[in-house]
Amino acid sequence: METMTTACIRLNARASNKTEAVRLAGQLLVDAGYIAPAYVESMLKREEVANTFLGAGVAIPHGMVEDRHHIHHTGVAVVQFRDGVAWKDGDQAQLVVAIAAKSDEHIVLLRRLTRLMQRPQSIESLVATNDPQLIVSTLADEPVPVAAPAVDAPEWPSDAQSEWTLDYPNGLHARPATRWVETAKRFACDIRVYKAQEFADAKALTGLLSLGVTRGDSLRLAARGPDARRAVDALLDVVRALSADEKADAERARRNALAARRATPDWLPGNNPQAIYGIGASPGLAIGMLVRHVSHQFDVPDKPGDVIADGEALESSLLAINQELQTLEAQTRTRLGAAEAAIFTAHRELIADAQLLRDAMANILRGHGAAWSWQHALQARVEKLQAVADPLLAARALDLRDVGERVLAHMLGIERHCQTLSQPTILVAEDLTPSDTLQLDMKYVVGLAISSGGPTSHTAILARTLGLPAVVAAGSALLAAPEGQLAIIDGGLGAVYLEASQADQDAATAVIARQLATRNALRESRYLPATTTDGHTVEVAANVANAKQASVAIEAGAEGVGLMRTEFLFLERNSAPDEEEQYRVYRDMTEAMGGRTLIIRALDIGGDKKVPYLNLPKEENPFLGVRGARLLLIRQDLLYTQLRALYRAAAHGPIRIMFPMVTHTSEIEALSEHCERARAQVNGPQLKIGIMVEVPAVAVMAEKFAPLVDFFSVGTNDLTQYTLAIDRQHPELAAQADSLHPAVLDLIARTVAAAKKHGTWVGVCGGLAGDPLGARILTGLGVDELSMSAQDVAAVKATLRGDSYAAMQLLAQRALAAGSADEVRAL
Repeated sequence: METMTTACIRLNARASNKTEAVRLAGQLLVDAGYIAPAYVESMLKREEVANTFLGAGVAIPHGMVEDRHHIHHTGVAVVQFRDGVAWKDGDQAQLVVAIAAKSDEHIVLLRRLTRLMQRPQSIESLVATNDPQLIVSTLADEPVPVAAPAVDAPEWPSDAQSEWTLDYPNGLHARPATRWVETAKRFACDIRVYKAQEFADAKALTGLLSLGVTRGDSLRLAARGPDARRAVDALLDVVRALSADEKADAERARRNALAARRATPDWLPGNNPQAIYGIGASPGLAIGMLVRHVSHQFDVPDKPGDVIADGEALESSLLAINQELQTLEAQTRTRLGAAEAAIFTAHRELIADAQLLRDAMANILRGHGAAWSWQHALQARVEKLQAVADPLLAARALDLRDVGERVLAHMLGIERHCQTLSQPTILVAEDLTPSDTLQLDMKYVVGLAISSGGPTSHTAILARTLGLPAVVAAGSALLAAPEGQLAIIDGGLGAVYLEASQADQDAATAVIARQLATRNALRESRYLPATTTDGHTVEVAANVANAKQASVAIEAGAEGVGLMRTEFLFLERNSAPDEEEQYRVYRDMTEAMGGRTLIIRALDIGGDKKVPYLNLPKEENPFLGVRGARLLLIRQDLLYTQLRALYRAAAHGPIRIMFPMVTHTSEIEALSEHCERARAQVNGPQLKIGIMVEVPAVAVMAEKFAPLVDFFSVGTNDLTQYTLAIDRQHPELAAQADSLHPAVLDLIARTVAAAKKHGTWVGVCGGLAGDPLGARILTGLGVDELSMSAQDVAAVKATLRGDSYAAMQLLAQRALAAGSADEVRAL
């Protein structure tokens, strides 16, 4: 009996869902006598436990191995869905190839499919054809000629595209790329990211990273299929919105590095011990025995088995590791924070890469074992990433190897354990994966010394969060150092000292004790107010986006929330949140705050934050366009929905409402009237109304604005870019947008002076508030409150408690008299 006939081909079919599509294909096999009806149910059962989407619009539904007794003869049915049918995770199947295989007769077909998928135009011809015989002849056992690659292949036809120049200081690395992938997966259409002639599937993390996109690279985002325009716009919005975070992270790292270079080392050896130098990745001093990290080496023999069973084994391991990573992600978020948890979000995307799975399946179809096939597909991807010129992007190869070996260990039934240690240890390794780092026995591991890698690796990030001194890129000399000897590691200077004298050991021990005492004191004093030595107190609050972050901030010592960003409620969704949803969010915030100050910023959309479903007109310069208060006055549907929710939530706790991007006194007058009207509609309490000072005109005319509001909150980030005429997302100029520029400080001083005259409260919620020097200068200028990231709260409070208000006032006056931001920082 033939494996495939035209009787088992259905052209231009339609199905409302995957189940309907599988039943349609299965019924063709039943009608042709290949299977019993029970095997169709087995095919649906497999869809519940596995993903049969092969890629390139092709799905291969098939039954469970234990149900093969329902197969009469090996057969294949093909159903063509030109409009596509939703399969799984946003994938659209256009060619559904149902397989009923008693043994291995179908392997030739599967090999042929994987070869055709490497030439998309071949699959496209099968999706478009009106000739069932073409499908049979293409997929049947006759040899399929492999066409020579075209010299000038036609460009991939897209339905929508946009261009953008990447301005992320560290290029496209795993964390922002993960957000790109998550956004792309929300849409059914195909989306590609082009860099010159190279391209990658926007839904595949390893493909994006393999492009090696660095700052200044021109990209083209292209989509084809349903919702192509919306998909490109949404992806572009996310890509742009991440710029501010990426630049803020890079600027924070730059300032930390600058501070580290200017700082005098707490300890230096006095007797010239042997020193191995690398790059400081996590500051701190530690003494311990050198112990070589033992990483598991996988020796995977090639043991071919049943093709279907091997595919199931791979799918099962991928699902298990995905669940394991979800758990690890949640634990890391609780233990360390959202930024660190994002590492494992990226890991989940790395193994969700359809191309990686296709490569592994292709190996299985060539007759190789499941574990061998996965390992070889994984190694090919790792080597491709390692070949990327940008060292930050090349470092992601370690992450891919880490998560890929998790899958491999699961397939082989191997449990990965951490080493057994019994004394303070400096762990030496050629490299160390994030998984290895989180499994370290923190009772004994006091430092990490790594011969490769860089300070931006995920392992370095975790080491900093865990408070472990770490040195990276220490080279082969580190690996040659004998184990078992006592060493001193300085993660700030990037040095490992061997054969240190007893005097050096004693001196280092004393410094470590002082540093520990300082950290403990910082933690123990985090709830103390920021009261200067001469009795002046400044409120220290946090910038947050939700109730969970607020709780974390309060635990970190924050006395309130100086800025709750509400735009995150509106981003990465298809419609605006209604009044009820917003009310619940704001109510949860008031409950989390327990009566503490809570300043909620009204919707601040525009500039670097766009929302496709609002259908706002495209602007040449959105930072100077319709955003913040300007948008709310135009779109009063958004304004009143949010205001009613805020006034309802205020019944559960105190709330202050703050409006962004105010420029004219007429705007705040109109907004105040709208607030009163919304309050009356829900019978809400009277609330304090304030504005952000981020437009220079408001600072210059602060005396005119002060009588109209209950408070000011200075947004130093936007105030800086508008004052200095520097786009803070500009790839070349962003570093010059320094909020310590005397011109910016002068505008803040004017605002404070006008506010004091009218009894108006003044806070600062920009990045400058969390900078220890900036906090001292702002306090000296007379602000009432500083609001910052939760991680900066304890240190800023301690800094202010350690100085007098009089000294800070003098410092502020010297800063105003300086000629540049560099001169201010030199103070």
